[in-house]
Amino acid sequence: MDVRLERSLPASPEQAAEAAPLKPKRFELSPLNRRRWRVFKSNKRGFYSLWIFLFLFIVTLFAEFIANDKPFLVKYDGALYMPVFKMYPEKAFGGEFETEADYRDGFVQDLIHKKDGWIVWPLIPYSYRTINLNLPVPAPAPPSAGNLLGTDDQGRDVLARVIYGFRISVLFGLILTAISALIGVTLGAIQGFFGGWVDLLFQRCIEILSSLPRLYILLILSAVIGPSFWVLLGIMALFEWTAFVGPVRAEFLRGRNFEYVRAARALGLSNAQIMFKHILPNAMVATVTFMPFILDGSIAALTSLDYLGFGLPPGSPSLGELLQQGKANLQAPWLGLTGFFVIALMLSLLVFVGEAVRDALDPRKTFYDPHVALTST
Repeated sequence: MDVRLERSLPASPEQAAEAAPLKPKRFELSPLNRRRWRVFKSNKRGFYSLWIFLFLFIVTLFAEFIANDKPFLVKYDGALYMPVFKMYPEKAFGGEFETEADYRDGFVQDLIHKKDGWIVWPLIPYSYRTINLNLPVPAPAPPSAGNLLGTDDQGRDVLARVIYGFRISVLFGLILTAISALIGVTLGAIQGFFGGWVDLLFQRCIEILSSLPRLYILLILSAVIGPSFWVLLGIMALFEWTAFVGPVRAEFLRGRNFEYVRAARALGLSNAQIMFKHILPNAMVATVTFMPFILDGSIAALTSLDYLGFGLPPGSPSLGELLQQGKANLQAPWLGLTGFFVIALMLSLLVFVGEAVRDALDPRKTFYDPHVALTST
């Protein structure tokens, strides 16, 4: 058969499938990210710290099902009730009042048991605000079978407050880090890409903001506005974003003169497309490296403000407030020791994770990995 005729014939489906290039899987990591992940896993301390921290954080997300003065399941007269999600009046269980039922009251429990009902309690039958009025000794009570870590000076269970306090501290740090990264990366990209007067103006503003006494401003604003989670988050966000500006600005100043940026300009791409689609991915390496340490600092800042009494509203589950109680009640060492070990564990885990992330994003350690091929398989 003529070679030209053979080439003009359509290929069989089997030949077409063999000739077609292999498409990468949707969730398959690139060779570079696979090398980074392998370097991260090789840092055993950081790798296991990440899993321990995630486990503790995920457990505390379900704090209402672990430590609560309300049962999460009640059977009464053949019907099932979930007091964790909904408020039920005492009258719903045969009582006399329209107010919420007190499931710890023996009278309410007898009403439920008379209808062949039962109650499923959490592992810790106390919420962070539950006051134990049946303590055998004056508060703060030492650790016992009923209160594994004892109680604070108001009779509240320390273990329950630690669980809720761990969750609110991590959530505060995560939200603050995300907001700061969004603001700092955006402003740093604008400074580094445009340069000139734009960069000069923003740098002077950042220098003025950085020179302000941050702690005193936080104390003044917290005292004037009134404490709350979101107000404190907004005040902290006014200062934390400056930590992300420097690395992103430096990467954009360096990357705006590269050949691929000039080629993108020649193709007619807008400044926004060049900034956030081409230069930003390269600048995110420095940003991601800083994030665990910024998160660590945000949690430490919240703890410090709570310790000084200018943080979350009174009564909130706070690790800093637990440390303050330990200082005020030296005869109850379980308060200060519990707060110290929980905060030390949390911050240490984050530091170890940050070190592993820094190693994983270090080009000198991910340049060559004999265990990972340079091309996708």
